[in-house]
Amino acid sequence: MITRLSLRLRIFLFFVLLGLGGTAAALLALWFGHARALDTGVTNGFTFAAVLSALFILALTTGVWLLFDENVAKPIEKLATGMRARAHAGVEAKVDTHAARYLGDLAPAASAVSRQLSDSAMETARRVAQETARLTSERERLTALLTEIPVAILMIGPDGRIVLYDGQAAEVLSQIGVPRLNAPLVEYFEPSSLEPAFEKLRKTGREVAFTAVGVDHAQHYGARLKPLEDGGAMMVIDDAVADIAPAAARPLVYDFDLLDRAAPAAMEDTALRNLIFSVFDTETTGLLPHKDEIVQIGAVRVLNGRIVPGEIIDQLVDPGMPIPPASTAVHKVTDAMVSGQPDIAVAARRFHRFCQDAVIVAHNAPFDMAFLRRHQTRSGVTWEHPILDTVLLSAVIYGTTEKHTLDALCERLDVTIPSELRHTALGDARATAEVLVRLIPMLEAKGLDTFGKVIEETRRHGRLLEDLN
Repeated sequence: MITRLSLRLRIFLFFVLLGLGGTAAALLALWFGHARALDTGVTNGFTFAAVLSALFILALTTGVWLLFDENVAKPIEKLATGMRARAHAGVEAKVDTHAARYLGDLAPAASAVSRQLSDSAMETARRVAQETARLTSERERLTALLTEIPVAILMIGPDGRIVLYDGQAAEVLSQIGVPRLNAPLVEYFEPSSLEPAFEKLRKTGREVAFTAVGVDHAQHYGARLKPLEDGGAMMVIDDAVADIAPAAARPLVYDFDLLDRAAPAAMEDTALRNLIFSVFDTETTGLLPHKDEIVQIGAVRVLNGRIVPGEIIDQLVDPGMPIPPASTAVHKVTDAMVSGQPDIAVAARRFHRFCQDAVIVAHNAPFDMAFLRRHQTRSGVTWEHPILDTVLLSAVIYGTTEKHTLDALCERLDVTIPSELRHTALGDARATAEVLVRLIPMLEAKGLDTFGKVIEETRRHGRLLEDLN
C-alpha cells in the first residue's frame, strides 16, 4: 500500500509519525506521572513523567531515524552510486529499483534515464567500434610489417621518455630492464652514449649514427637517431635481435598522449588520471607476512587511464620453503612450478624497476606490501612509492556499509575474472587494474580529481584495512 504513495507524502508521513508519536509519548508519560502522584500523594510524579516522556521521545526518534536511514538514505546512496557507475564507468548493470522501492517514482525515473543514456551510448559505441576496428586492423598490419624488419624502433618524446616501442625494441629493452612507456631512455642506455648523439641531432637536425651502450655495459647496439617535428626523436637500433619469431613478437606499444604531457606537478596536486599506476597482486604460502613467503607476483601498468597492453609481470618466485597443500589448493602454485625460479630478492628488484615513477595499487595493499618490505634489506630496494588501495577507494565511492572484496567490486563494476585466473597473481592484478580504471572517473565525478584529495578521503576509512587484516 505504502509503495503507491509519492515520495513527498511518505516523507511527510515519517514526520507525522514522529509528531504524533512524540505527543502520545508525552501524554502517556503525564498519565503515568499523574497516577503516581495520586498513589503517593507527592508531586514528584510529574518529574518522573518528564523523564519518561524524554525517554519515549528519544526511543521514538531513534526508531524513525533507523527506518528513514534504511528505507530512504541508504537506497538513495545506492541509487546514486549505481547511476555514477553507469554514467562514468560504463557499467551496464541495472539500477536496483527493489532496494529503492519506498522512494516513489525516483528509482524508476533513474532507471529510465540510465536506460536512455545507455541506448545512446551504445549507438555511439557501435560507431566508435567500427572505426576502432578499422584502426586496429591498420595497426596490426603495421605491427606485422615492423616485426618482419630486423630493426628495433623507439619513439622518444622531447623530455627523453619513451612514447612508442615495437616488438624488437621490447626485446632489446628486456635485455637491460623492464620495458615501460614513459620510462626515461637513460634508464636503459648509458647517458654518456646518448647525450653526444642527441646534442648533434639538435644542432644539425639530421640523422645521427652512434653506438648505444646499455646501462649494464654488457649490451652494445649500433643505432640511429632521426629527428621528429615536435622535438622528439625516432631511435632505430640496426643490430637488434634479428631471429625473433614473428609469432612471439610483442605488439606495438605506444601512447601519443605522452607527447603533450605537462611537466609533472607535486604528487598531491597531480591529476588522478595523469598518474602512472603499477597494479599488482601476490600469491603466498600463507596469510602471515612475518613468516610466510611470496610464490607469485603479477602486475600490470595503467597509463592515462588505460591498461598498457604487454607491460606485465607474471613471475613465479621460489619461496625457499615447501608450499602448504592448503595454499596450493587456492592459487594452484606447486613446489615443482617454483623450483628453479628466482628468489624473492631477484623478483622484488625486478618488480621495483617495474614500479619506478608509479603509484603502487593493490587490493588490501598492506598485506602484499608487508611481504615485500620484510625483504627490503635482502633485495636491496626500499618501497617508498605512494600507494592506493582499492578497498579504500571502494569505501569512498560506495560507503562503508557495502562489501569491499575484490569479487564484490568486480560484480558491481562489470569486471569479469575468468575462473581459471581467479587467485592467480596476474589474474587478480588485471581485475584490480580494471576496477581502478572504472573507479577513476567515479572519483573525479565526486570532485576527487587529484592524488592529494583521494588520499585525504581514503584516510577516513583506514579502519577498514585494520579490520580486514
